[in-house]
Amino acid sequence: MAQVVLENVYKSFQTGRGSKSGSDESAISPTAVLRRIHLTVRDGEFMVLVGPSGCGKSTLLRLIAGLEDVTAGNILVGDRLVNGLPPNQRDIAMVFQSYALYPHMTVYENLAFGLRRATTADTATDRNGRKRAVAIACASARIAPPVDLASTARTLPAWAEAVLVSATRSLPKRWRYLSAQEQAIAQRVQAVAQMLQIETLLERLPKQLSGGQKQRVALGRAMARNPQVFLMDEPLSNLDAKLRNETRAQIVSLQRTLGTTTIYVTHDQTEAMTMGDRIAVLNAGQIQQIATPLELYNRPANQFVAEFIGSPPMNFLPVQVQSPLLISHPKFRMTLPASWEPALRRYSGRALTLGIRPEHINISLPAPKNLSVRVKRLEALGSETYLTVGFTDGENGTLLQARVEPDRSVTLGDDLWLSLMPDKIHLFDPTTGEAIAEY
Repeated sequence: MAQVVLENVYKSFQTGRGSKSGSDESAISPTAVLRRIHLTVRDGEFMVLVGPSGCGKSTLLRLIAGLEDVTAGNILVGDRLVNGLPPNQRDIAMVFQSYALYPHMTVYENLAFGLRRATTADTATDRNGRKRAVAIACASARIAPPVDLASTARTLPAWAEAVLVSATRSLPKRWRYLSAQEQAIAQRVQAVAQMLQIETLLERLPKQLSGGQKQRVALGRAMARNPQVFLMDEPLSNLDAKLRNETRAQIVSLQRTLGTTTIYVTHDQTEAMTMGDRIAVLNAGQIQQIATPLELYNRPANQFVAEFIGSPPMNFLPVQVQSPLLISHPKFRMTLPASWEPALRRYSGRALTLGIRPEHINISLPAPKNLSVRVKRLEALGSETYLTVGFTDGENGTLLQARVEPDRSVTLGDDLWLSLMPDKIHLFDPTTGEAIAEY
């Protein structure tokens, strides 16, 4: 397979109407969509790009695929600089949100489409090494490995075989002419269909498929080409919740089996947390943090990451630092663990933002360090209960979310005392939003 490296990548689009004569160039200005993107996706890694709508994650995927041109910087796939290469020469397969199946073709024809246009002169050493790796992976999964279309023998000239294949394709199977290359394609299509459990759908048209089946066909079309890199642009967003969970697990399992480097774009942080080996969080065209799912959750680099990762999101409260370890709020004051002392020494007398996740807030007893709140909203999910609470005097309309055990008897309007777990508190600089390390 291959790693993908992005070096200082920028992307901007020209905006503005300008004059009809073209002399007023100042009316057209570049709008930066991506800035200072440094990202290395390791060989065989499942990397997830996550962020809010409009942050640039799909544009980044299109740059890697070659569907958009890079304004500045370099993109490498393996050891090749691909900036100037068209999409069909990058050895990359992309799965789109909208499936993008050919409606007039059967499932079989959709899967075979890319294989019939595969390059036949691909004999590079790295390609041969990749074929051996894929053969080993397929053997472990007990499926047929992809056939090298370039090495299939011909008994007729290429043009004659192409004419016979095309002319007999609509005939019953026993009357069709199958060249050696077409037989290799059929073998690869059957192997992919078996892997995705769509063998019984090969003769159907896309309009005869459910949403989940269409998505599996779209995945299969990408897999059939045996590319160096898979790119997936929110492929599950059109599926219902149950099917999304099933297909999500299937994609992860297939990626583990094939070992293909995969870059997956989503705005759903639950998908990101459950699928990715590592996650790159984007916002406003810049990468905020790249880390494993648990590292993002437990050690966010800034307030944006802390709020975006986690459902429900992290709670935030303004506090004042009083050296060495005391933090105060108009409604409570508490002492932090001793491990915070070196970090807080330089913030004495300054305002910081305290962050605490809902599961790290407990119902407790009255105390100066605890919060007096009133229940504004209650969500009982069976396995857990979420409370939305406000300070009892309604100061500033501040609302917090807390997760409590499901058998806890709580009703709307109840007055409670909540305690914060000191060892689970996060602190952020209110000016920069950057996290303050505990040690």
